[in-house]
Amino acid sequence: MAAVNKPAEDGSSFSSKVINIVFVTLLLDLLGFTLILPLLPSILDHYAQTGDGVYQSLQSVVDWFREAVGIPMEKKYNTVLFGGLIGSLFSLLQFLSSPVTGALSDRHGRRPMLLLTTLGLVCSYAIWAVSRSFGMFLLFRVIGGICKGNVSLCTAIVADLPCPKARNRGMAMIGVAFSLGFTVGPLMGAYFALGSRATGIVFYQTPALLALAFSVADLLFVWAAMPETLTKDAKASSSSGFGDPGDLLNPLSLFHFSAVIRTRDPPPRERMQKLQALGLVYFCYLFLFSGLEFTLSFLTHQRFNFTSMQQGKMFFFIGVIMASIQGGYARRIKPGQHIRAVRVAIMSLVPAFVLIGLSWNVTMLYVGLALYSFAAAIVVPCLSTLVSDHGTANQKGTVMGILRSLGALARALGPVASSSVYWIAGAQVCFLLTAASFIIPLVLLRRARSLKEE
Repeated sequence: MAAVNKPAEDGSSFSSKVINIVFVTLLLDLLGFTLILPLLPSILDHYAQTGDGVYQSLQSVVDWFREAVGIPMEKKYNTVLFGGLIGSLFSLLQFLSSPVTGALSDRHGRRPMLLLTTLGLVCSYAIWAVSRSFGMFLLFRVIGGICKGNVSLCTAIVADLPCPKARNRGMAMIGVAFSLGFTVGPLMGAYFALGSRATGIVFYQTPALLALAFSVADLLFVWAAMPETLTKDAKASSSSGFGDPGDLLNPLSLFHFSAVIRTRDPPPRERMQKLQALGLVYFCYLFLFSGLEFTLSFLTHQRFNFTSMQQGKMFFFIGVIMASIQGGYARRIKPGQHIRAVRVAIMSLVPAFVLIGLSWNVTMLYVGLALYSFAAAIVVPCLSTLVSDHGTANQKGTVMGILRSLGALARALGPVASSSVYWIAGAQVCFLLTAASFIIPLVLLRRARSLKEE
């Protein structure tokens, strides 16, 4: 069992060990999380056919929104929209829980909170495995959304590392874990669902049991291998309470990082201004990016009549490019070059979404997707590295938890806003308008770069 409260050693061997453990931890977590992604349309169809009462109640809400924005009454669009709204619920729960999880890790340590959140995920997957109603399925998603603190905790663990180069490499490896998880996990989910159908059991039960197995393995791995990276001195200097709970739940307070300001050792004003600017860049980028990510499924259905298999191949293409860039270029970005890398990546999204929005053939679509994948591989890891430089040792969990919360809020709101524009004004207007809107995070990024720190 790994020793708790082990001080973070300065040696590169300890940093490399932590990064490798974080990579395996997140990969196991994300493999379990992404197994459901290709199954969600079939799961929704399954509960629609059974006449489940909870499903029918929520369907009326989806129908109201569909009629309000003019989405055609077609099964494939209804499924994408219903799934997107469930995804927004999941993101809203992460928005609420991530800052609290991060603040608790500043008080009690990263390892105990990681064990607790992973145990919560084990319980959620167990509920999914035995669920036979849509109400139980929603309970599984709610518990999972509340307990999905592994990402913010792992970024806080990497932020604890003393060497800037190690932190940069760690954030890039977190990105690689995401890319691999979102590439391999859905394929595994689809494969084992087919196997379940062949044996005559409910098609999602084998993937659910596999997700449970991944989460149990993750729990055991964290318990056996994960060291405590928050030092005893940092714990001792941490505030004895949360202060104002609104600092961790109020969106305006989160944008201002108020929970970091109202501590015994607040950062200098100039550093807080830069942190706030980076938080705004992160939110604006993910708001625009997640909205287009969601409407991409509408576009490929509507314009190219993509089947589920073609959709899967498209996301596999995206995942392979992202993993290649994160494993090669992103982790070698030198300290001081991250803002420049983010600027180049966001600028590449302008032609990416113009090409996707105007695409009249699949080749043009995939050229746009290649640029899209490049930006997706760079922006979040680099912004996470920049933000991890802010805050004292006993504030890293709070800082990274707030950043994760802002991202979850963006992912909850972005798909609703973009799908509304898509169906009211059309695909081309939606993609071109969003491409032009990336000027907003670019201006904010320029402001963040111009701020001088003490």
